[in-house]
Amino acid sequence: MKPDDLESRMREREYFHRLRLPPGSFAVVRVDGRGFSRLTKTRFEKPMDARFHELMVTTAASLLTGLHALYAYTESDEISVLLPRDWALFDRELEKLVSLSAANASATFTATSGIRAEFDSRVWIGATEQDVVDYFRWRQADATRCGLNGWCYWTLRKAGRSVAEATKALEGRDVAWKNELLFQNGVNFNDTPLWQRRGTGLYVETYERPGRDPRTGEERTATRRRVRVDAELPMGDAYAEFLRRLLEGTG
Repeated sequence: MKPDDLESRMREREYFHRLRLPPGSFAVVRVDGRGFSRLTKTRFEKPMDARFHELMVTTAASLLTGLHALYAYTESDEISVLLPRDWALFDRELEKLVSLSAANASATFTATSGIRAEFDSRVWIGATEQDVVDYFRWRQADATRCGLNGWCYWTLRKAGRSVAEATKALEGRDVAWKNELLFQNGVNFNDTPLWQRRGTGLYVETYERPGRDPRTGEERTATRRRVRVDAELPMGDAYAEFLRRLLEGTG
């Protein structure tokens, strides 16, 4: 058997290496922390620790810039990263996108926090701008639901309930009941930081920076790019409009 025949046969078994993102589609990469309930159990405040959130924002910024993305959104231990229709890194290979996005998130969080962390990754595909808007409204709704549940669960736990008792007490309860539970314990969910209820968005913005030409001494204005972190995202139709403006010019 010739060496090149062996290589050809072996490469044929790399079935998923041929998968590419569909041409002209939007893609969202969502990375999730693996085993983060255990990882955060004794290291961070409950229900929502500002230091942990900052680590997630730093990780989201790394993914946003590293993947040349349009937008990143983080809530709890997950990050969604929107890629443009014409995204061309890695020849749009799905395997590389999934593996490298998870690696980027894991390495960034670990290096920044000093805590060994792992993320997994999946890819969502959207055909239209409305699909993208619907996706991020879905994730924001999840942020609100998880935020409220987290506050209720840890309010009960701190009041002496066991894991099983706190979980059972919340089963089948509606939003009004949960808000009343918090209110009776001195917490108004609507007064908690917006990032706890709506998540945080990141995107690259351009800005003008005054400077001086070192050759001529003339004052000049230079255009620069930076990552904008928005911890006060709107909700509902206002969030949809925000996303549509972000998508303008992407086709």
